Amino acid sequence: MDTNEDTSTATTPPDSDPPRKRKVHGMLKLYYGLNDEGKASDQAESLDPCDINGPHFDPEVYLNKLRKECSLGELMDQESCMVKQIRSLDSDMQTLVYENYNKFISATDTIRKMKNDFKKMEDEMDCLSANMAAITEFSAKISGTLQDQHAQITKLSGVHTLLRKLQFLFELPARLNKCLELQAYAQAVSSHRRARCVLQQYSHMPSFRGIQDDCNAIIEQLAQQLRQKFRDGGSNAKDLSECVELLLQLDEPAEELCDKFLSHAQSRLEADLQGLEAELRDPVSPSGPSALKKAASLAAGSPIDASTPTANPFLSVASKTDILEFIDRGCNEFVSNLCLVIASYQELFISRAQEGELASKNIPEMASRKLHAFVDALAARYFSLVERRIQEEKGVGDNSLLVRALDRFHRRLQAVSKLLPGSAVPSQGTEIVVQAARERIKQYLSALQSFYLDSLTDVRQALAAPRLSVGGGAGGGALLPGGASGKDAPPNLPELLASFSASILNQIKSVLASVHLFTAKDITFSNKPYFKGEFCSQGVRESLVVSFIKFVCQSSRQFCESTGDRGGSTPPALLLLLSRLCLDYETSTISYILTLTDEQFLVQHHSPVTAVTALCAEAREAAQKLLNHYVKVQGLIISQMLRKSVETRDWVNTIEPRNVRAVMKRVVEDTTSIDVQVGLLYEEGVRKAHSSDSSKRTFSVYSSSRQQVRYAPSYTPSAPMDTNLLSNIHKLFSERIDIFSPVEFNKVSVLTGIIKISLKTFLECVRLRTFGRYGLQQIQVDCHYLQMYLWRFVSDENLVHFLLDEIVGSAAHRCLDPAPMEQSVIEVICERG
Repeated sequence: MDTNEDTSTATTPPDSDPPRKRKVHGMLKLYYGLNDEGKASDQAESLDPCDINGPHFDPEVYLNKLRKECSLGELMDQESCMVKQIRSLDSDMQTLVYENYNKFISATDTIRKMKNDFKKMEDEMDCLSANMAAITEFSAKISGTLQDQHAQITKLSGVHTLLRKLQFLFELPARLNKCLELQAYAQAVSSHRRARCVLQQYSHMPSFRGIQDDCNAIIEQLAQQLRQKFRDGGSNAKDLSECVELLLQLDEPAEELCDKFLSHAQSRLEADLQGLEAELRDPVSPSGPSALKKAASLAAGSPIDASTPTANPFLSVASKTDILEFIDRGCNEFVSNLCLVIASYQELFISRAQEGELASKNIPEMASRKLHAFVDALAARYFSLVERRIQEEKGVGDNSLLVRALDRFHRRLQAVSKLLPGSAVPSQGTEIVVQAARERIKQYLSALQSFYLDSLTDVRQALAAPRLSVGGGAGGGALLPGGASGKDAPPNLPELLASFSASILNQIKSVLASVHLFTAKDITFSNKPYFKGEFCSQGVRESLVVSFIKFVCQSSRQFCESTGDRGGSTPPALLLLLSRLCLDYETSTISYILTLTDEQFLVQHHSPVTAVTALCAEAREAAQKLLNHYVKVQGLIISQMLRKSVETRDWVNTIEPRNVRAVMKRVVEDTTSIDVQVGLLYEEGVRKAHSSDSSKRTFSVYSSSRQQVRYAPSYTPSAPMDTNLLSNIHKLFSERIDIFSPVEFNKVSVLTGIIKISLKTFLECVRLRTFGRYGLQQIQVDCHYLQMYLWRFVSDENLVHFLLDEIVGSAAHRCLDPAPMEQSVIEVICERG
C-alpha cells in the first residue's frame, strides 16, 4: 500500500503544484543545511545524538528516549508522522531526479569525454618531452663541434657582408641606369638613398668618388624627368603622389613643389572663372528701377500714356542664363575642380606621413599656409562674380529660382569646409547668402511700394474717370463731390476701398510666401542662426512688413501736405478713402498681417521690434490727419464759392431780393453730396436731440432781444458803440466755437467740420463788405435757406443757428440802412426758392 502511494506520488507531474514544489525545495535546503543562495549555513553543528537532523544522530538512543518519554499513542503518532516525512522525501528525490535528468546525462557524458581527452593529452605530453630531450642533446653536440671554429665563422660572415656591400656600390651606376630605362623611379631613388651615406663618407677615395659622381649625374637626370612629369600633370593622382614623394626624397625644396603644383592648378581654375565672367559680360535686358521711377511719377500725378506697357515690378528680368544655371556651372566647374585640387594637394603635402629628414622640415604647416592663401584668393574672385550675378536678379516674380541657386551654392561650399577645416570660404559663402536675402527683402519692399503706388494711381484714375467723361455722357462712373450735376451717382467708394485693400493684402501674402522659401526645411542654409532669428524678426517683420506699413502711412500723410485754395491736385474722395484705409489698418489689418508673419516665420523677438500698438497709433494718426485734411479741403471748396459770391456782388446797390441766390443752392447740393460720400465709408455718429421746428428756429433767433436791439428804430449811425458793446457782451457769454478742431471718425463730425469752415468763411467775407437795405435782406434770405437744410447735417443745430445769426448780425452792422425783411416774406421766398 505504501508502494502504491509512492508510485502515485512519483508519477504526479512536478509542475502541477507550484506551492508544494517550493515547500519541497525548502525542506531539502533545510535537510542539507543550505541557505537561500545555495551555500552551506554557518550555524554551529548540533552534537545531540537525539537530533534527527544532526550529523551525530544515534537511532538506538533516539528510540530508547522515545520509549521512555512517550506513551503508546504518542509513539503511534510519531511513527505515522515519520512515515509521512519519509514518503515525502522519497517523492521529492524522485522529482529532483526527473527535473534534472538531462543535466545528469550531460554531466555523465562530459565526465566520460574528459577521461578520454586527458588520456590523449598525457600521451602527447610524453611525446613532446621526448622530442625536447632529443633537441637538447643535438644542440649540445653541435655547440661542442663548432666551438673552436666560431670566431673564424663570424669573421668570414663579416667579410662576406662587406663584399656584398662593395659589390652593390660598384654595380649601383649600372643599376640606376637600368631603373631609369625601365622608369622604375622608386627603386632607383631607394637604391641611391641606401648608398648615399656610404659614398659621402668615403668620397675622399678616388674609386668611391667616381661612383658618387656617376650616381649623382644619373640621379640628376632622374630628377629632371620627375620634374617634367610633375610639371605636365597629365598622370593620375597616384603617379603624381609618387612623383612628389620621390622629389622630396631627392631633397627637392618642398616650398618650390607646392608653388609649382598650385600654379599649375591655378591655370585651370582661372579658365573656369573666365568662363563665368564671360557670362556676366553678356548683355541683359533693362531691369526694375525703371518700374520704380514710373510708379513714383504716377504717384506724383503725372499723366499716363496708355500706349506705354506698364512694367510689373513682380515680373522677373529675362536674361540669357538664369541664376540657377550660372550657379550650377560655377559649382560643377570651379568649386568641383577646387575641391579636387585641395584633396590632391593635401594628399601630396599635408596628409602624407613624414619620415626621417622630411619630418624635421615641418612641411605640412608650410603647405597648409600656402593652400589657405591660394583658396582664399580664388574664392574671393569667384564670390565677386556670384555677387555680381545675384545683383542682376532685380525681378521678384519667382523667388524659388534664386533660393534654389543659393541653396546649391551654399551646399557645395560645405565640401570645402570638410576638405579644408578652418577655411573662411564657407563663412564667406554664407555671408553672401545672407546678403542676398537682405537685398531680396529690400527688392520686395521696393516692389510692394511700387505696387501700392500703382494701385493708388488706379484708384485715382477711377475717381477721376467720371469727371473726364462728363462731356461724352459716359455712364461708367460717377462725378466726384462738388459736381453741379445731380444726375450722376457718387463713386462706389466701398467697393473701391475693398478692392484696393484686398489687392494690397494679397500682394503682402504673396510676398511673404515667396520670402518664406528662404526658411524652408529642405534648404540647407535655413538652419543657420541668421535665418532662424534675425532674418525672420529684423528682415521679414521689421524691414519688409513694418516698413511697408509705415510707408503706407507716410505716403498717405504726404497728401495732406499739398497747398492751395482747393487743396492741391488730390481729389477729396481719395483723401477720404485713404483715411478709411488707415483706420481699417489700425483696427484690424495691422494685427492680422503681423500675426500672420509671426506664425508663418516663427518669429522670436530676441531683438527689439516695433510693437503692434505703435504701428496702430501711427496708422490712426495718419487716418486722423487725412480726415482733417479732407474736411479742410471740402470746406475750402465751399468757402471759395461763398467768398466769390460775396466779393463779386454790389451789396449796396442790389435790387430787392425775390429768390435765393444760386450759390446757396449749390452749397446745399455739395453738402448733400459730401454727406452721401462720407456716409459710404463712415458711420452716422451721435447727434444732439433736434427740435421739431429746427427749420424755423432761425427766425426766432433773428427776432430775439439781441436782434431787436440791433434793428430797433433807435439804431442810428451816431450810436454804433452802444450796439457793438451789447453784441460783444453777448459773445462773452456764448460758447466758443473751434472752427478747425479735429474731427471724429463719423459722418456727423465730418459734416460739422466742413459746415463750420464754410459758414466761418461766409461770416468773415460779410464783415469785409458794406451792405445796403436790400443787400441785408438778401443775406437774411440766404441764411434762412441755409438754416432750412444745413441743420440736419451737424451734430448740434445750435451751432448753425449761432453762425448764421453772426452772419446776419455782421451784415446788419455793415448795413447803411438796416431795415430787415419780414419773417413771413423770407419764408415765402425760401419755400418758393
